[in-house]
Amino acid sequence: MFAESNSRTAISHVFDYAKGAKMKRILLLFLGTIGFASLAMGQAMDFPNKMVRVIVPFTAGSGSDTSARFFAEKLSGMLGQPFVVENKPGASGVIAVMTVKNAPADGYTILLASDSPLTVNPVTIKDLPYDPNKDLRPLTGLTRGMSAYIVAADSKFHTLGDVIAASKSGKAPLNVATYSAGYHLGHEWLANLAGVKFTNIPYKGGAAIFTDLIGGQLDFAFVDFGGAIPLIKSGKIRVLAVAGETRHPDFPDVPTVRESGYPEYTKYGWVSFYVRAETPDDITAKLSNALLKVHATNEAKVFIKKQGGELMPYPPDVMQKYQREQYDRIRRIAEIAGIKPM
Repeated sequence: MFAESNSRTAISHVFDYAKGAKMKRILLLFLGTIGFASLAMGQAMDFPNKMVRVIVPFTAGSGSDTSARFFAEKLSGMLGQPFVVENKPGASGVIAVMTVKNAPADGYTILLASDSPLTVNPVTIKDLPYDPNKDLRPLTGLTRGMSAYIVAADSKFHTLGDVIAASKSGKAPLNVATYSAGYHLGHEWLANLAGVKFTNIPYKGGAAIFTDLIGGQLDFAFVDFGGAIPLIKSGKIRVLAVAGETRHPDFPDVPTVRESGYPEYTKYGWVSFYVRAETPDDITAKLSNALLKVHATNEAKVFIKKQGGELMPYPPDVMQKYQREQYDRIRRIAEIAGIKPM
């Protein structure tokens, strides 16, 4: 009460010095601006005070979904409110992105974004209803993992070379399953390098791909390696090659695509948390700082070890730069593979 009384007295003195109606209007505008800024700061300090939605473009069980759920759970414990994952697969991630774009810019709706909706869609989709750089802003990077070419355990293909040879000798193209435009673009790049054609079979998530692959309905699949590891270890699926810069440390006997005759070929999938671009800076900073703290925990290190990938503790500016670099790379790959927006 004493501080409030002093504040009112000080304001009164200011008005005493203000001569004329024009000066008083200026002072009122100035004091109103201060009040609005104070209110905004108070809202940020109180954030979050209700449930936060985490929108995931893929089905439950995929590697991206698993990362979203891990970080959502940790944010919930750190910030004291539930972070609830909502899976909205389909349309190459457009449905999920538009869900966030159409939500209030208040930090209560977060997008689990991957390379597909942010760097692939702008290259492959005409009249995209969002601009990744203008409509969204990153909080932090989450995880990165190499992609892999996989087959059923009883497949006749034992190497990537077997797949390429069969594609060249067969009358019809082999079918390959993917669950995002990024993986589709990745195998089109390989097909272009090898001088063959594949038939892309799009899925909404990895779980359905694994089921059909094991059931003999697919020739092979190109997916996130981390999501396939449990089935590889159980012996239901085999991996032909990984698309990393080097071999995976947990699977030293599995060659890279580079080693299989395509020295320029790499393909990583990555995920990051994003919010609407208009979200207040102090709210995004609070979320970003909390995520960086999660990255530094032992639980995060154990989690990523099980996933077979690597952590991406990239703050917003670094993540934005990485995203733009990946977009430039994808655009060049699309040009090489002859893929045009549709």
